[in-house]
Amino acid sequence: MSASLASKAAFVGRRFVAGKTPYRTTRRAAPAIRAAAPSDDAALSRALRTVNTGGLMRGSTRVGDAHVMEADTTTKDTTEKEETPQDTQETPVPTTAAFSSSAEIQYTLQGPPPKKFGVADGELGNVLSASGSFLTRAVSGALCEGWNVSLVQGECPRDTYTFGEFGGRYVKETSDVSKFARPQIQLELYEFEGCPFCKKVREAVIWLDLDVLFYPCPQGGPNFREQIKQRGGKSMFPYMVDPNTKIEMYESDDIIDYLYDTYGPGKENVSSLLRAGALTVLTAGFGLAPRMGAGSRYTPATMPAKPITVYSYEASPFCKLVREKLVELELPHLMKSSGRGSPKRQELFDKRGMFQAPYIEDPNTGIAMFESSAIAKYLEQTYAK
Repeated sequence: MSASLASKAAFVGRRFVAGKTPYRTTRRAAPAIRAAAPSDDAALSRALRTVNTGGLMRGSTRVGDAHVMEADTTTKDTTEKEETPQDTQETPVPTTAAFSSSAEIQYTLQGPPPKKFGVADGELGNVLSASGSFLTRAVSGALCEGWNVSLVQGECPRDTYTFGEFGGRYVKETSDVSKFARPQIQLELYEFEGCPFCKKVREAVIWLDLDVLFYPCPQGGPNFREQIKQRGGKSMFPYMVDPNTKIEMYESDDIIDYLYDTYGPGKENVSSLLRAGALTVLTAGFGLAPRMGAGSRYTPATMPAKPITVYSYEASPFCKLVREKLVELELPHLMKSSGRGSPKRQELFDKRGMFQAPYIEDPNTGIAMFESSAIAKYLEQTYAK
């Protein structure tokens, strides 16, 4: 990587201070929920939530297809809800506790050998269509906060991850994430791949290098959509749960502010790429549009006993293809955020002698795997009904 390229990326990733009304707290029965107050852009926000990003490529905006928000105008009485709970979930759902023992599993690496920037036969079209965010979202979802790159003289040590070596020097990447507080228990995020509001939060997760337990909520999904409607009173996404602070929250901007205040450099330092209001949502939506709604609709699948671990970052088209499959099959997964400057790159390098994303570890089968096309096929064969 040249110095000029590094300086350009650093310039794009620079953070600007932008004012924002603090997120407000709505008192509810436990667990606590912080919900957003209506903003000046509320009408536009509601309209954008009904946009089918797949329809943008077909020249249509069909309200019924997107289904980001299901109208629920009935006032919820949380006391009554606690007295008469509805049992709509028969399948055991993986939890953070269920995941805790998976680190002891000895994984067997299967599938094709990893090829850096290689595209499997027949997958070029998918990779290109999954690359839309490169054009619309720049480096958001690719870099960690405070990302910095330098060239170090000499040969890279064999036990050290590097992006590459050039002319007797190797690339060293660092970031500021080690300075931030880290959650002791993984955060939980209910969302789905084709939603531009959810994409904003996923990008923030990469900026802050947070490991998050994702509960996918595709349209028609029988498990997690109904759970959120019962917990928060409406089916609106994204929805965040922080077990460390007992706070639960709707609204993408408020979730981002909370994450930056609690696990980052403060909400006044949120990346300008996440602060552009409707422009951020539109660019996120147009970046998703070439995929025609992939990752938004449920495919019947067997619920795994434990969440699948995936090393991933939002800006990668290869990671996006795997995320789409995880969401369509409604498979809970622990995402090990691996943006540029993330220490998780060295972590995976220590495990496998290299870094490449996506990479999965399935504690339900003991299988580990690189290569997006092979992973998607594995998930389909293992869990789809």
